Amino acid sequence: MIQLDQISKAYGSVTALDGLSLRVPAGSLYGLLGPNGAGKTTALRILCTLLAPDRGAVRVAGIDALQQPRQVRERLGYVAQEVAIDKILTGREMLRLQGALYHLATPHLRQRIQYLIELLGMGGWIDRRCGTYSGGMRRRLDLASGLLHQPSVLVLDEPTVGLDIESRAVIWQVLRQLRDAGTTVLLSSHYLEEIDALADRLAILDGGRVIAEGSPSELKRALGGDRVTLRVREFSDEMESALVQQVLQGCPGVRQVVVNRAQGHSLNLVVDGEAVIETLRQQLNQAQLPVFSLSQSRPSLDDVYLQATGRTLMDAELEVVGVRDPKAERKQAMR
Repeated sequence: MIQLDQISKAYGSVTALDGLSLRVPAGSLYGLLGPNGAGKTTALRILCTLLAPDRGAVRVAGIDALQQPRQVRERLGYVAQEVAIDKILTGREMLRLQGALYHLATPHLRQRIQYLIELLGMGGWIDRRCGTYSGGMRRRLDLASGLLHQPSVLVLDEPTVGLDIESRAVIWQVLRQLRDAGTTVLLSSHYLEEIDALADRLAILDGGRVIAEGSPSELKRALGGDRVTLRVREFSDEMESALVQQVLQGCPGVRQVVVNRAQGHSLNLVVDGEAVIETLRQQLNQAQLPVFSLSQSRPSLDDVYLQATGRTLMDAELEVVGVRDPKAERKQAMR
């Protein structure tokens, strides 16, 4: 249903997409997972004909999106990351306006609005002014606007950021129902649990490229082994950090060791089986590095990201924040 071939896009000296290619099957719920700055929003805007790529090809339902953008828009519903709602109008009036923009016949529009009000649980507040809505209410109304014309492809950019548990659960349920009814849903997120719970397949993005693709179970199963999060104690310097890594990497059965600086310099490891854990304890004690805490779990999507990039998704988020630190940018500009 969706094909992106070697899409590249740069903003000045910043490369947002670097040869991105995707294949989204019809009738699937497909996830794009990655930290802020990975290129997710740029990819979705190009797909929705809101942004032109520097190079590459885009097709939706077999239609060239760069040559025939209007035909593609007729098939797309787009729910952007930022909610844009008139504060004066009521929710019902907003939906009527949206339906008029799609030239929907009045009787059909009335039926669609009532259906979506019930589907998204908006009956108790739909006739209030939008300026009184909570974040969850605004996001549900935004989703309803994207569904009014019954698109065959629904594109959502971070649809549940900052939402309460109830609103998130409603949106998850609706997305599953749409998928089951045959709608192709493309969802971007940096919430691991959201993509893991919803997506039939996913692509993990980093640096504007796909670094892993498949179903959540396939990607986790391919890792094998167990995940261990280990804390010895806060490292006083890089030399001590390197010593701990050296001890662990020399332990039989340890596949990978990464320092997680986002969580008090803990260590993320991928190991072959539970028997390795006791060996880890013994070797660290011999090196006079007693274990402070240790937890064990089966591989997760964060481990898939860790395996592909050598850092956790949280560390990747913090790197982006550091790069975009306004104070640092002002200092750089002054230089």
